[in-house]
Amino acid sequence: MAKPKRRYACQACGSVSNRWQGQCADCGEWNTLAEEAPQTVFSAKHDLSSGGRPIRFEALDAPGEKLQRRTSGLGEFDRALGGGLVPGSAILMGGDPGIGKSTLLLQAAANIANSAATAVYVSGEEAAGQVRLRAERLGLSSAPLMLASATSVRDILTTLGNMEPPALLVIDSIQTMHSDQIEGAPGTVSQVRGCAFELIRYAKENGVTLVLVGHVTKDGSIAGPRVLEHMVDVVMSFEGERSHQYRILRSIKNRFGPVDEIGVFAMEGAGLAEVGNPSLLFLSGREEPMAGSAVFPAMEGTRPVLVEIQALIVRLQSGATPRRAVVGWDSGRLAMLLAVLEARCGLNFSSAEVYLNVAGGYRLADPAADLAVAAALVSALGDKPLPKDAVWFGEVSLAGEIRPVAHAGIRQREAAKLGFGRGFGPASSTPADDKGLRYDGLTLLPNLVDRVLGAS
Repeated sequence: MAKPKRRYACQACGSVSNRWQGQCADCGEWNTLAEEAPQTVFSAKHDLSSGGRPIRFEALDAPGEKLQRRTSGLGEFDRALGGGLVPGSAILMGGDPGIGKSTLLLQAAANIANSAATAVYVSGEEAAGQVRLRAERLGLSSAPLMLASATSVRDILTTLGNMEPPALLVIDSIQTMHSDQIEGAPGTVSQVRGCAFELIRYAKENGVTLVLVGHVTKDGSIAGPRVLEHMVDVVMSFEGERSHQYRILRSIKNRFGPVDEIGVFAMEGAGLAEVGNPSLLFLSGREEPMAGSAVFPAMEGTRPVLVEIQALIVRLQSGATPRRAVVGWDSGRLAMLLAVLEARCGLNFSSAEVYLNVAGGYRLADPAADLAVAAALVSALGDKPLPKDAVWFGEVSLAGEIRPVAHAGIRQREAAKLGFGRGFGPASSTPADDKGLRYDGLTLLPNLVDRVLGAS
């Protein structure tokens, strides 16, 4: 016989427990467990053979209609998606408050509406008049965009069911949606999961591209249950510092394209403008060579991006505790690189404060940045500027070896395209077939120190 079962879900991480407790066992947050609606548990003797309907299996090579991507009118947005919007796909976009998520999606929806397709924008955070004010500022008032301010998923799906399915449906945001079929306030784990499921099912059945805007927590992860990221096809993160002009749209999960592809935008008075060549953006302001500055050709998906890595070394008087500060790179990897420079190259950083910064608010996760960081540190330590026309890339091992990295040829060709004449990297990497760039291979980290400190 069926019996109800109590469940308690954490409102911070979505973890489920069979009993209430003050602290979540998974994320460690206090007073976040809330009771969900009772679920029915079937006994082992329950017979399921008489219910349900048979499903039809298909072969992988079965003929069918090929899905055609739809352009959003924003090239950088389409690049991050892998080539455009896929019909029937569900996209989850997260980002800090005020970073420009609503502005970007309003621009994309207006472009699709202007291309003779139907686009629907549903805002649960703003009134329709407030969205119209933003559209007027962005110069999008004449776009035939269907706009509504609503939070009830039942009302939204009922309205959409009485019209032709739109090409694009934007829900801003999923944490404000509410279903009267589920107990709990908007934003709770059960409400977010249930509302997202209903909206995604509508999108899949009708070939609608669905975009859900998600709030983020203080550590930058998308708020709500973790299962939300599994339910959608694409997870995107809109990054950047509000004090900086630049914004980066990064693909974290993508079932229809490459992961870690990025699109670069600049926030301007008339909205978000596309940046076709982000390398020029991140390298602006490098007029005179200065000690502690190195250029690194990073790879973001299939796109090479040249960024500037800056290092500053400050000597301290005896007895003071040195500080290590990093912006845009992993602090643990900096500590490892400093240890390798001290152990393998005989350099002394123990009595100095070390500051490392990736210019332009950019964030690096590429291990090939090791050599550029090491070059910037050695240059700052010896107060000797690096060659202005040089780029540096390569992974550094604990033994002080400079190991090969992926896409060495693409990195070199991008550097040559922007006027750089020299490239320093692993000796085992093949020089690019570009006459404008001279490649110098390095085997060990002491070879780098000799080149930097021995340079005139």
